[in-house]
Amino acid sequence: MSAVNGAAPRPAARRLNIVILGLSITSSWGNGHATTYRSLMKALGRRGHDVLFLECDKPWYREHRDLLQAPAGAVRLYDNLDELHERWGRELRSADLVIVGSYVPDGIATARLVRSLATGIVAFYDIDTPVTLAALAAGTCEYLTPELIPGFDLYLSFTGGPVLRHIERHYLAKAARPLHCAVDPEHHRPAGDIPEPDWALGYLGTYSIDRQPTLDALLCEPARRWPEGRFAVAGPLYPPGIEWPGNVERIEHVGPDRHASFYGRQRFTLNVTRTDMIRTGYSPSVRLFEAAACGVPIISDWWAGLDEFFVPGREVVVVRDADQVLACLREMPEGERTELARRARDKVLSHDTAAHRAALLETYVDEARARRAKPGPRRTRPAGGRDIAAAPSRLVATAPK
Repeated sequence: MSAVNGAAPRPAARRLNIVILGLSITSSWGNGHATTYRSLMKALGRRGHDVLFLECDKPWYREHRDLLQAPAGAVRLYDNLDELHERWGRELRSADLVIVGSYVPDGIATARLVRSLATGIVAFYDIDTPVTLAALAAGTCEYLTPELIPGFDLYLSFTGGPVLRHIERHYLAKAARPLHCAVDPEHHRPAGDIPEPDWALGYLGTYSIDRQPTLDALLCEPARRWPEGRFAVAGPLYPPGIEWPGNVERIEHVGPDRHASFYGRQRFTLNVTRTDMIRTGYSPSVRLFEAAACGVPIISDWWAGLDEFFVPGREVVVVRDADQVLACLREMPEGERTELARRARDKVLSHDTAAHRAALLETYVDEARARRAKPGPRRTRPAGGRDIAAAPSRLVATAPK
């Protein structure tokens, strides 16, 4: 958990100029990065920091943009590295903190450019830590190399637990620190306008080949065994050949502004974890926190570290098979179901909001500055912006003053 567990984050000690280069903040289509960046950017802005988000303009996200106004600060688009250097080099040089995210297009070259320009703290924000580490080990990572890691002042990770020590020891990161996903309580809250849930169980997530067997076992199989029940699966990129049970409603995409309403239509929501995240552990999904904040009880598969975020049996129901899922859906007393949801919501609001993450990030920056001021022995590696409406400005969105 964060260093600010359970406490309201104190105001920022000093104002920071922050530049973030991330996969996408303008489109949540097919990725979980956008909602994370939006909530973090908003929280940083509310704490008095100036934030500029730079996004490489790619057709896929351009065609599916759902950000109409920046949550704080400004969002700008660039076409390539030359434009990034030419138009935003000054901001990169003067920033107190520059964050380069995982899966940024031309990420390796982008990280090298940032490190050649930045004079402030430089951080790598890994929103895909287990995937990144697997790709680094295989030599196939397209946005990060082992040689780049020691040059970052901070390695911020969606994954906590033992993997942080591994990143420091094996890849010589100066400081690997957890910065998990989080929720925005203003967006993620119970939907009060839904009198009765439509679905006994729902799921929200982009298609992933490694998640599909678990989704089939924990949602589709219960749907097959309980024809009277109603179920829903929302998210893009599912292959057309999947045969869904007749009582499973398919929804192609649910925008972030409709997540609370979608969760509110479920009596229970299902959390399914990707194989790499299960293998590494300590990798909570943003959907897990969102569902809890929206007041819907959660049924989840098990992974190491889950109990550091939610208490099994009190704040989340952990299941192994369709029998256990059906037992929850058909046999759990209503009072127990609502208490399960209430306790999970209380936990998230006291530990896992974007405000908590923003305050925690400030402590990491202070730590990195102190480390710079008192350098230790050098370690060596062992051998071996465009407007959404297509206006000519490069502006995408700027928060109102």
